[in-house]
Amino acid sequence: MLESIGLDERDEAVYDALIRRARATVADLAADCNLPPRVTARALRSLVDLGLASTAQGRPVVYAALPPDSALEAVLRERERALNGVRSHLSGLMSLYRAGSRFAHPGELVEVISGRDEVNRNWAQMQRATRTQVRGFDCPPYAAAAGHSEPNPVELELLARGVKYRVLYDSSVLELPGWLEDVSAGIRLGEQARIATGLPTKLAISDERIAMLPLLRPGDNAVTASYVIHPSPLLDALVALFEAVWERSVQIRPSAPPTAEDLPERLTPEEEKLLTLLASGATDKSAGRALGWSERTVQRHITRLLRRFGAQTRFQLAMEATRRGWI
Repeated sequence: MLESIGLDERDEAVYDALIRRARATVADLAADCNLPPRVTARALRSLVDLGLASTAQGRPVVYAALPPDSALEAVLRERERALNGVRSHLSGLMSLYRAGSRFAHPGELVEVISGRDEVNRNWAQMQRATRTQVRGFDCPPYAAAAGHSEPNPVELELLARGVKYRVLYDSSVLELPGWLEDVSAGIRLGEQARIATGLPTKLAISDERIAMLPLLRPGDNAVTASYVIHPSPLLDALVALFEAVWERSVQIRPSAPPTAEDLPERLTPEEEKLLTLLASGATDKSAGRALGWSERTVQRHITRLLRRFGAQTRFQLAMEATRRGWI
């Protein structure tokens, strides 16, 4: 029971015997524990060193047990202080480790995985190993057969556990059927989603420890190979790239049904989605596909919104909606 504070089985037996007697000599405790006097004396010295027992002057030496609650509590506090010291040193050690590993074996910093199933397996493993957050650029094509027709089950599981997801979608996803419903499911659970035009690549980053960068050739309609990038200057550059593009992107907000307190000019959920899509650079056709509308319906809504807010252009309309905090 007390191995965690440095006592072995015989030390603990001597301590239990001393607790029962309160005060005792080496001979008394050796007889109680059926141990040699030399072993018993060594165990008693360990107890004194830990602050669990004290000695009294005289011959033979008498050992007294200190109150276990306060004595053991003091030992535990000291152990906790030591562990906290190790924890505080850990980040420094990890920085040194990363700095050394980046150049000790440069050939191991980037690996290539091949095969659609292997890419999917590594993607799931990488997500499940995440402690704090997953960041990514999302755009077609996909390794998963379902693409964006259904939510990522691992993401939904991790969001429920408190792992943060920040995902930046390329505006080309607006052409995909079911995309809006899929992303909305993640947003409702806490995903932070933004949209931008012309993302440079697909990308996934787990914390700042590992990244996946798909290997794609022009015309590929599925991800069948990927780079796996370990801590290195390349990984640092990918993290910086994500953050820079994230700052310039348009947030996708979850739509909320209007309440009785809403102002008359409050946007409907469909109008919020429409303006978010337009602000990201979506065409009327792609916005209509995402919303399940015809191009004519999209244009009719835009015309109505322009008149409603006195805007001359779509850009002015999007700026006004942003100013009001609606997109």
